Amino acid sequence: MAPTHVLRCCQRGLAWIPVIFIALVVCWSYYAYVVELCIFTITSIGKQVVYLIFFHLSFIMFVWSYWKTIFTKPANPSKEVLCDPERPRCAILVNSLKYFVFLLCSRQFCLPKAEKERYEKEERPESQQEILWRAATNLPLYTRTGAGAIRYCDRCQVIKPDRCHHCSACDMCVLKMDHHCPWVNNCVGFSNYKFFILFLAYSLLYCLFIAATVLQYFIKFWTNDLQETHSHAKFHVLFLFFVAAMFCISILSLFSYHLWLVGKNRTTIEAFRAPVFRSGSDKNGFSLGFRKNIAQVFGDQKKYWLLPVFTSQGDGLTFPTRLVNVDVEQPTVTLHPEPAKSEVTVSPLSESQNRLLSNEQNSNSMVQHTADNPVKSAPTDSAAAVSMESES
Repeated sequence: MAPTHVLRCCQRGLAWIPVIFIALVVCWSYYAYVVELCIFTITSIGKQVVYLIFFHLSFIMFVWSYWKTIFTKPANPSKEVLCDPERPRCAILVNSLKYFVFLLCSRQFCLPKAEKERYEKEERPESQQEILWRAATNLPLYTRTGAGAIRYCDRCQVIKPDRCHHCSACDMCVLKMDHHCPWVNNCVGFSNYKFFILFLAYSLLYCLFIAATVLQYFIKFWTNDLQETHSHAKFHVLFLFFVAAMFCISILSLFSYHLWLVGKNRTTIEAFRAPVFRSGSDKNGFSLGFRKNIAQVFGDQKKYWLLPVFTSQGDGLTFPTRLVNVDVEQPTVTLHPEPAKSEVTVSPLSESQNRLLSNEQNSNSMVQHTADNPVKSAPTDSAAAVSMESES
């Protein structure tokens, strides 16, 4: 037990190496840009002020979104669930009431104690599936395994909600899991996917701004056009441009790919392996249209889209799908024709046809009425004639 625990601690410590590397690169880039470029290299005060203002704006948003991506705990169906906040400050209330939310929401995906004991004692997969089917009867589940069985995590001992997957690195089931990112040492899922997208956007903006503003001084240093008094900044400016350009190219490809995923309402896992519904696999099963797909991640209030605050729609346990209305297991009403009557396809009537049909029915009823009451036949016939003429 002790060696395993020590090994696990070592793995967790080593997992922070990529994050520490990024942090060191960001700190050095801050020093190189602010001190070596803006203070020691640029001579114009106005240009220094403008560069520093825009640099710090991009730097603050980049660090803020990166921090939120790293330290936002992945939502777990067996531990905590995030509710759908109408405003960003609702997330604070959810965190303070996480145990209450757990009691109300997440326990439904955990097997009851008696059923869990029966499941563990059963050796036949068929019997285990029967237990899971009974437990999942009232759960909002639309996805299945490739064989059509209930998705169950033996490690976490929980029925997996739709789009939930087990992360071996975090050793937990993650709601709407996208992937495990070593550069943030965290799972990217329902609780921090918006933060991850903003992290990519602001890091790309940060690198683009540095590369664009450093380019002219990079050329001057390369061609030795600057004075010798600026030689101590030459290394920092040259290396800063190369690093910014390199990260810009790599982040641009990743950011473009995730924007495409957001527009399709897919995760990275679903892009490589289409989710299996009751009616079969469908890679577009969760797609609701471009605008609604964007709102699923960024929320309805556009004023919060560019801020790293939680505004995603839903609770992470259930997701709208375009396949629900045609689900084969949903209750539907089927009309069967009588055996004695042949099937006739009736096309919808136009407005003029409806009027003629209505007049004909009124005429027949009036004729029947006059047959039963011959004394009032004359006034009734004249009224029917007048009605027909007015309609025509």
